[in-house]
Amino acid sequence: MNTTKSSAAFAEAQQYIPGGVNSPVRAFKSVGSTPLFIKQAKGATIVDIDGNSYIDYVGSWGPMIVGHAHPDVLSALAETMANGTSYGAPTLIETEMAKLIGEIMPNVEKVRMVNSGTEATMSALRLARGYTGKNLVVKFEGCYHGHGDSFLIKAGSGALTLGTPNSPGVTKGTAQDTLTAQYNDIESVKALFEAHGEDIAAIILEPITGNMGVVIPKPEFLQGMRELCDEHGALLIFDEVMTGFRVAKGGAQSILGIKPDLTTLGKIIGGGLPVGAYGGKAEIMDHLAPNGPVYQAGTLSGNPMAMAAGLTTLKILNETPGFYEDLEEKAAALEAGMRDNLNRLNLPGVINRVGAMFTSFFTENEQVNSFADVLTCDTDLFAKHFNLLLSKGVYMAPSQFEAGFVSAAHTMDDIQFTVEKSFEALKELKG
Repeated sequence: MNTTKSSAAFAEAQQYIPGGVNSPVRAFKSVGSTPLFIKQAKGATIVDIDGNSYIDYVGSWGPMIVGHAHPDVLSALAETMANGTSYGAPTLIETEMAKLIGEIMPNVEKVRMVNSGTEATMSALRLARGYTGKNLVVKFEGCYHGHGDSFLIKAGSGALTLGTPNSPGVTKGTAQDTLTAQYNDIESVKALFEAHGEDIAAIILEPITGNMGVVIPKPEFLQGMRELCDEHGALLIFDEVMTGFRVAKGGAQSILGIKPDLTTLGKIIGGGLPVGAYGGKAEIMDHLAPNGPVYQAGTLSGNPMAMAAGLTTLKILNETPGFYEDLEEKAAALEAGMRDNLNRLNLPGVINRVGAMFTSFFTENEQVNSFADVLTCDTDLFAKHFNLLLSKGVYMAPSQFEAGFVSAAHTMDDIQFTVEKSFEALKELKG
């Protein structure tokens, strides 16, 4: 596989962009190689500037649930763009988007659009503090909620990948307002409430994690947090930027049976354009300006381009018969094939999957249920497997601590090809 042009492009980019990339995990540092520069994408395939094609399981880190360059999404963008790209004023499509989100998501009565998942989570946190009059927030080791200062305390995603989960630039005061618990360990949460319960404004978590890889919550863990929040007058915030409309049409909350007070969204609701949103009970959301005292604003919030792409995407997944059943069939086949590969070669590993999100953990552990479990993974083995797969035409997330995504554009032939190439890669690694 020739990637000469990508290597040259990366060398040039590093002269003008910190690290040569605009988001750290794209640098391929954790897999010890040079990032690909992408020229185009269609369906489930991406093509780099050297002309190499790959079956894509990154999907722009989650948004491309209907596939790249879906004709309906492109048509909606072209039609919208012809009328202008941004007005800084209300549009009908914003209301249509908010209405549809509320119809699909089971616990969202009102929603505010923003421009990224980070904006959504930091705004939801400010709203929780303003609504409750309390200062502290509980987050979990390995969960990533964007790069807001309050969240870069034992964070996941790129912060974990690069080994810097506590970021310089975050003040001691901000860090002191963030309490950290262990995912899937309700006792660690109870201990924080026993010590600080009267000043905890909110718990925020990924209901199904994706930013330390896919980790599935225990039912008693989620139920225990709901009860603690109710008992102490704190809000429960589900960060569904990744899981919203991905693991199920109504998000993780629709299959886990727990009602959050606030929900943050992103990725899929922008159809590949920059977007974020947060929503929840009307009583809480009405504390936002201009109705209430909690201020949040954004020049491009709800811009027509993102709304057009996102609304079209939501309509496709909401109106296509069997959309999620089809996704489940393909994702389940991928999971089964990858697990079978490990068993056939007698290699240790764990495959965690919920809906169209999955992670292959290279670990001796029989299960991966926590941040501590994730840290047992053999990242060197992951990197070797990643690079071998890439050379065979399969593009997975370039980090052990991320999720992969199956889209509606993937075919069963794509899945079978991926399983076969993964087996070849694992066989080479075993020698």
